[in-house]
Amino acid sequence: MITIIITIVSIVGLLVLHELGHFLIAKYFKIKVEEFGVGYPPKIFGKKIGETIYSLNWLPFGAFVKIPGPDGEGEETEDAKDYEGRPAWQKAAVLLGGVVSFWIIAAILLTIVFSMGVPRAISDTETENLVNVKVQILATSPDSPARLAGLKSGDVISEFRIGDLVVPIETVLEVQEFTKEHKGEEIIILINRAEESFESSLVLRADSPGEEGSLGVIIVRTADRSYSWKEAPILGIKATGDLTVQVILGWFNVLKSLFTGGGMPDGVQFVGPIGIGSLLNQAAKIGVNYFLQFIAMLAIYLAVLNILPIPALDGGRLVFLAVEKIKGSPINKKIEQRVNGTVFLILLLLMAFVTIKDVSNLF
Repeated sequence: MITIIITIVSIVGLLVLHELGHFLIAKYFKIKVEEFGVGYPPKIFGKKIGETIYSLNWLPFGAFVKIPGPDGEGEETEDAKDYEGRPAWQKAAVLLGGVVSFWIIAAILLTIVFSMGVPRAISDTETENLVNVKVQILATSPDSPARLAGLKSGDVISEFRIGDLVVPIETVLEVQEFTKEHKGEEIIILINRAEESFESSLVLRADSPGEEGSLGVIIVRTADRSYSWKEAPILGIKATGDLTVQVILGWFNVLKSLFTGGGMPDGVQFVGPIGIGSLLNQAAKIGVNYFLQFIAMLAIYLAVLNILPIPALDGGRLVFLAVEKIKGSPINKKIEQRVNGTVFLILLLLMAFVTIKDVSNLF
């Protein structure tokens, strides 16, 4: 239950910070903001400070910033004329403020992750700046003792027992030596899987084919390597840039496959809020750093999505702004509002479809 609450707060928090980006840039340019709301109406309460109402609302699906003008609201009012009369670069900055906030959030979260420790493979002899050292299963071979005992990729081997002998496992060599010494014998293995720990009894193979050994697994020693406060921000920013490129290339490959008749690539699927919540829940169970990495990746996905030239999104509004600049006169706000409203409805229907699919996958 706590994990579910944390997941909801994290997703809503991302959306609130996105709107905060719009809000702060608008305030910087002294553009009137009528309301900054957390959640969507109906309103629980609101308080006006200066010219802006700060509100908390009943529907916890994000946040909103109400600026007269950008969506065709109140185009006849002086407040709307104030926004519309601003230079194009100021209006673009307000629109980009929300998108950039996603990248800033991702960089901050990844900086925290690098300072906490990043999972990576290490040798048996490495010891410096390492936390959460463990011996992890990469794969199990078919019909092996490990596979038959229910062991899976990602499981952590923490202990072997045979009779009164107890052998804690901290290196790959310890696993290899123990299984080689007790080939053909029945042993008990202690496994950690996410938040769960359990014992499993199995009989080691009498022979040891290849690198799988008599247990029938490929293993690696891993640890979380932490970085200094000087290194972590640089690595966090670099990782944000690298992940952004990967997301863009990933989407390009998906679209290319769809338009060339290849269908959806293997392993790729669309998920909605339910699916995202489920993935966040799984990441939280593995560890805090995995959870923060997933939130950072989600922020990057949202940044790239919002910058796309699709009406109703920030990228689409930037396109309208660019057209106005090129033609030298404003676009009819009612036409812009109808286009944005229509596309927004289509996006809602798509989200509803994906959410229904997510729910069906849970059962």
